[in-house]
Amino acid sequence: MSESAKEHWNSGSAYEGYVGRWSRRIAADFIAWLALDRGLEWADVGCGTGALTGCILEKTEPALVRALDRSEAYLAEARARLPDARVQFEVGDACALPWESGSVDAAVSGLVLNFVADADAMANEMRRVARPGGTIAMYVWDYAEGMQMIRHFWDVAFEQVPTASGLDEAERFPLCRSAPLRALFERAGLQSIAVRAIEVPAVFRDFDDYWQPFLSRQGPAPAYLASLPGDTQGAIRDALEARLVPEADGTIRMMAKAWAVQGTVPLAM
Repeated sequence: MSESAKEHWNSGSAYEGYVGRWSRRIAADFIAWLALDRGLEWADVGCGTGALTGCILEKTEPALVRALDRSEAYLAEARARLPDARVQFEVGDACALPWESGSVDAAVSGLVLNFVADADAMANEMRRVARPGGTIAMYVWDYAEGMQMIRHFWDVAFEQVPTASGLDEAERFPLCRSAPLRALFERAGLQSIAVRAIEVPAVFRDFDDYWQPFLSRQGPAPAYLASLPGDTQGAIRDALEARLVPEADGTIRMMAKAWAVQGTVPLAM
């Protein structure tokens, strides 16, 4: 990826407009699927602007949530959204967690796995900080098919700039499907592994509501768009507007699909 096409992770509000708002809906189904007890101690690894952290607070009445992210800008957004004494926000590396071994009951992560330097190191660190019998769980976007807002963008981008194909998240991030996620958890030595798809509607008020977040550079697709000449950006915009036919009320309706995986830390022998 060229320097000009590198994504930024420095605006919580821009991230919210891009995919954060859909992540919040995925998070609710994800937490319901885990079906964990109330009053537990959690770790939210790569908490971003707090979509998953907020759902943990709302749905599980936790004793504590340790929430970590590499972006101080995202943490600032999360702190403003979630002024709750049960949450401890801190800057850190998902592949080298700052917490003691066996210190939480559940370690979870939303939409982070594909953006770390070493997915196996992240999974192993999450297992390390969880107690025996504890739960490890993650979810990632289905970039190949189910995250339609991003899939449409790349399909049109390839038509306009064929050399863009190597930047598509579906190609860059193989951990966006069921089998690779299961294999990751198997390598981490987890038990009772389960994988499922989670789908939520993504409804945009109009085309501008869909398009404007792509101008933010928050993530691979917006960063790639920003690296293109103005006329090429305009061609992509026009092609997308022609492709995305609105409903009678002007809204544009899509689906946002993620893959979720969970496993259990083996009990000590």
